[in-house]
Amino acid sequence: MAPELLLTPREMNLADASAIRRGTPGVILMRSAGEAVAKEAEAMVSAGARIVVLVGPGQNGGDGLVAASRLYQRGYDVSVGLLGSASALVGDAAIVASEWHGRFLPIADLSFFDADLVIDALFGGGLSRDLEGAARRAVEAVNGCGAPVLAVDLPSGIDGSTGQVRGIAVRASRTVTFAARKPGQVLMPGRTYPGQLTLADIGVGPDDLAASGARAFINAPALWQDAIPRPEASSHKYDRGHVLVASGGATRTGAARLAARAALRIGAGLVTIAAPPEALGVIAAQLTSVMLRGCDGAEGLHGILADSRFNALVLGPALGVTAATRAMVAVAVQARRRLVLDADALTSFEGLASELHQAFRSSPAVLTPHDGEFERLFKDHADILDPPSKIERVRRAASYLGAVVVLKGADTTIGAPDGRAAVNVNGTPYLATAGSGDVLGGIIAGLMAQGLPAFEAAAAGVWIHAEAGAAFGPGLISEDLPELIPQVLQGLLS
Repeated sequence: MAPELLLTPREMNLADASAIRRGTPGVILMRSAGEAVAKEAEAMVSAGARIVVLVGPGQNGGDGLVAASRLYQRGYDVSVGLLGSASALVGDAAIVASEWHGRFLPIADLSFFDADLVIDALFGGGLSRDLEGAARRAVEAVNGCGAPVLAVDLPSGIDGSTGQVRGIAVRASRTVTFAARKPGQVLMPGRTYPGQLTLADIGVGPDDLAASGARAFINAPALWQDAIPRPEASSHKYDRGHVLVASGGATRTGAARLAARAALRIGAGLVTIAAPPEALGVIAAQLTSVMLRGCDGAEGLHGILADSRFNALVLGPALGVTAATRAMVAVAVQARRRLVLDADALTSFEGLASELHQAFRSSPAVLTPHDGEFERLFKDHADILDPPSKIERVRRAASYLGAVVVLKGADTTIGAPDGRAAVNVNGTPYLATAGSGDVLGGIIAGLMAQGLPAFEAAAAGVWIHAEAGAAFGPGLISEDLPELIPQVLQGLLS
């Protein structure tokens, strides 16, 4: 199965244009879209139900008009409210408007009293301004009417490129979208508005989607599953890589132990924790299959990395926000090992992202900040922080650093220096617990140690981490996560 693309409204227009060039007229695409909406509406109400359709001035409104005509022909009591005038409709929307045999009511005159269903076809994903005036009042009325709502493409008020709410947005019960999912349907807060999402085939094929130039994906196994390592009969532990995790002091060892356990569970052949001398006894009492080495700062790390068998590192969790941590990162970069940076390794570079500019071009690296760490790291880089799209922010950050960036959250988004991006959709709020990010860092490092490229390791790690959290559910603590990895892997590898 091919990876699932995410298309911005602009990219969707390019895909539509490709389908039209291949011989499918635009009005046929619109009729197919409207028919898909009508089919979904029929599944939501009984025969003869009262349906109110809100129609906007663009292509989205045209889809709604086709649905209105189909439902009217099938015996439903359909009212159409139009934002603007029918004479202002152009192109394919004007064609399908001429096929509507009922009245066009001003949108302000619509009554939702006793409506069994509202179809929201005011605005699609291309909305890039806040709703105001009659449009805003219509959305307020829809949200307050109590009837189920079926949105066309995206709930009106959601920016299809960013997921941002443009002042106000329709809260839909269901949404029908066309050909591909849109960023606004998977990025927060837009993800919470569509309700149940149906993806309809309207005649825009895989070649058309590829012609859009889209390079953002839903993060799912189809994107990276072929890269997941499968041990062979002749494999030995050194074939599966050796992960080194740097630990903090005696009272700050838990994060490193979590990362180490996760790296081992994801399949790394060997895992070692490098710890300051005062922490060795504390950690030794907790370890069995994870090994332990003494490491006194950057100089100690340099000595350990003289052994080339350490091929992946995790630096940051509970390491301390200090110049010494920055020095350890410098040693790791110079050693050209696969590298995962998180937590204190990122905050230690607050406002110093320029010191990391293109530092990772010579070796694979993954940075895993949450929003606060991301903002601190790039506090002097408005060009990276300002874009409203999370996808665009991680792309710019990844390009600037020359590393893969995992911007964590409910809509964790992974960006690569080459412009690829992936948005995770299988997350669970139960992962919001102390130490969860340390486990994620260990999973990613363990996959990189086994040879996965940085982007695939990051995307797979995020998905596996979320799948493990969802499998446990309520009561999850970070120590549970590594022990859930084998069952997730079993499902992937089978």
